[in-house]
Amino acid sequence: MPALAAAETYRIATYAAPLSRDGPGLLLRDILKGEDTQIAAIQAVIAHQYPDILLLTDFDYDLEGMALAAFADLFGNAYPHRFALRPNAGLATGLDMDRNGRKGEPRDAQGYGRFAGDGGMAILSRYPMGKVADLSDVLWRDLPGATLPKDFYPEEILDIQRLSSTGHWIVQLDLPDGPMTLLAFSATPPVFDGPEDRNGLRNRDELRMWQVVLGGGFGPPPTAFVIAGNANLDPTDGDGFSGAMARFLADPRLQDPLPGKDTANWPDDAAGDLRVSYVLPAADWDVMDAGVFWPAGDGPEAGLLGDDGLAAGPHHLVWVDISR
Repeated sequence: MPALAAAETYRIATYAAPLSRDGPGLLLRDILKGEDTQIAAIQAVIAHQYPDILLLTDFDYDLEGMALAAFADLFGNAYPHRFALRPNAGLATGLDMDRNGRKGEPRDAQGYGRFAGDGGMAILSRYPMGKVADLSDVLWRDLPGATLPKDFYPEEILDIQRLSSTGHWIVQLDLPDGPMTLLAFSATPPVFDGPEDRNGLRNRDELRMWQVVLGGGFGPPPTAFVIAGNANLDPTDGDGFSGAMARFLADPRLQDPLPGKDTANWPDDAAGDLRVSYVLPAADWDVMDAGVFWPAGDGPEAGLLGDDGLAAGPHHLVWVDISR
């Protein structure tokens, strides 16, 4: 009887690495110059983990994908497949979205952004990508069960206000043993607002978008899926509706490979250590291993993050190894 072939194992990761700059074109400039120590540290972390599929959730978008191509080239031929769409971050509305009496500011865009494409999302993959469903233009009030800030937005804003502060993508990847569906997102921080709590409510509904998707609310429910991204929400600590995150992690349709693991460390006088980035496979995947790249001590791995542990920014790469 012939031996059974070993199942393929895939490493899926997300990383809220600070690959956004102060203006359009500056990220490409810094990548090409090769002198930016933060980019070098981020590159070293990714190269150390070398995920098969990587979602970056703070990467400046440009129309021709030049910055993403230049960044992928830092890894040789490891990531021949790249994908990005224009984010809602920095997408001008012409309206006073934050109701402060002024227009044209970063918070007046569909998602906070100093310029179009500021802090978008990007995917690097060893495997080709197929069909994409982009839910980034879904209006907030059109999400089933949406909770918008009461008496805050006039109708002219409700008519255009998108739910996604950055984006919600459903991306099919063609793996050697069958398709995988990546559900990618990056949510607004649930802070930087007023008593109306518009960012807290939006953050919760950006997470709820996936529950609606899994229930077939925007087409057939995805199969063989992995949810990945920066939810900007801790299930037990920090600002925002933590209970919503805890309930989401308990959804029987998915599994949480890293319960209780923090993924970001802001300075002690700020938010502290929180879990905000997630890679959550569907319940029918076999989880082989998982981790957060957060080395302790003074070994060579810790050196990748610098003396203060912040050389690559406050967020840490989160990865999960899965198999069928």
